[in-house]
Amino acid sequence: MSFSYKPLWKLLIDKEMTKKQLMQATGISKSTMDKMGRKEVVSMDIIDRICSYFSCDVQDVIVHSSTGGSDESN
Repeated sequence: MSFSYKPLWKLLIDKEMTKKQLMQATGISKSTMDKMGRKEVVSMDIIDRICSYFSCDVQDVIVHSSTGGSDESN
């Protein structure tokens, strides 16, 4: 997939917050969190919930890679 949630994982580290805490605070399901861990697409509603919770912009949560390869290292 050409999206990476690396900025979100870094944000969680910076905020000293676990994925479980984020799930509880935003109502994100475990299956959705698992999808993000596999770099799969999630709905914009999920991204909106995260951005609203952290009062941040989309690029603080997800980045798009223009290379388009499905086996990327980011």
